[in-house]
Amino acid sequence: MLNIINGVGHFLRKTGMDPFRIKADSIISNAKKRAFFNEELPGAEEGLYELVKSINEEGKPNPFGALAIKALLDRTLYNRYKIEQVLQQNPEIEKQKIEEPIFIVGMPRSGTTILHALLNEDSDHRSPLSWECLLPYPVPNPETYSDNDQLQTVKKEFERLFKLVPDFLSKHYMAVDSPQECIGLNALDFNSFQFMAQLRLPGYLDWFNNRADKAGTMRFHKRFLQYLQSGGVKSRRWLLKSPVHLMRLPELFEVYPDAKIIMTHRHPSQVVPSTASLITTVRSLYSDNEIPEQTGIEQAKLWSKYLNKFLDSLDTINKKNQIIHIQFEDFVSDPVDTARNIYQQFNWPLSKEVLDDFGHFLAKNPKEKHGTHDYSLDDFGLLEKDINETYSKYIGFLNKLYSSSNYGT
Repeated sequence: MLNIINGVGHFLRKTGMDPFRIKADSIISNAKKRAFFNEELPGAEEGLYELVKSINEEGKPNPFGALAIKALLDRTLYNRYKIEQVLQQNPEIEKQKIEEPIFIVGMPRSGTTILHALLNEDSDHRSPLSWECLLPYPVPNPETYSDNDQLQTVKKEFERLFKLVPDFLSKHYMAVDSPQECIGLNALDFNSFQFMAQLRLPGYLDWFNNRADKAGTMRFHKRFLQYLQSGGVKSRRWLLKSPVHLMRLPELFEVYPDAKIIMTHRHPSQVVPSTASLITTVRSLYSDNEIPEQTGIEQAKLWSKYLNKFLDSLDTINKKNQIIHIQFEDFVSDPVDTARNIYQQFNWPLSKEVLDDFGHFLAKNPKEKHGTHDYSLDDFGLLEKDINETYSKYIGFLNKLYSSSNYGT
């Protein structure tokens, strides 16, 4: 089917027709009609316009990619409008408290995903799940939380994705009911790194880094959590995760002043090629113009910028007592002990039952369960000396951190 769609699409493009071109005005108009929503959402709609412009001018999606992304944008905006309707009709939702949420941050491929999934085994923690971020309307409720039409729809979509990209799961843990990171949540505000994992979008990336309303998106982030818990699926604290929060730590604390941060650390010479490998795999599905070397250079520069911004923020926000640091190597060698240390440093109770749940989860999800993920700097035209130079500030921070006996502050 994939080859048929691309074959027909490429033929039509050669004849001068492009039925796959994405139009932001049409997406907005159709979503409003379907949702019976007549108001403006300046922030989200600005993001959509920037995204669509970048896709059309730079993204070079193949016909399948254009169709898939257009369908994603249609559905995402419709769901955002429905969420806004619910919040407008029920203003008490935004009065709910979100207390001491946990944010796992750190570069991609530094253990954030599996740590997120592990800590989510504790019933005191509530994470947005993959299906909840893709199809959040209607709001989840306890009676149908583990089996509903939204979940089943996303499950089928994931099964198709894994067939199209057979090695995806060897590179990234993901399931329909696994904890979703905040890029999936913030996609509903069209201010998200998620889209740049699908296509190379320099224009949108520039807007995302330098002009997008980071605080506004974090305010929506909180409203979305309030929306999700309004259906009755609640816990003691929210458990969240995104490496992209590295570049908006001040905005995160502006919205969540009592937030707790778990920062994972791994040497960039390992992180950069692993990240580039995953993104190249995904982009190759949506575009026939993916160039691994180009992606390697892009990712090397990008995450250095985000890490430097994080380090600069540490010196100004005065929140170091709310941030703990985890070494990737320590986590890999003993995940349960790492979790135990997190609980101790944050003064959370840790029962034997929760420890047992951690053990059961790890037994069911061993390393390389879905195969090995092989990668190297050479695969992306990168040299270790260049990585060390690009990340010199962060590596200096790591050296100080690793030489300390106390990684908590």
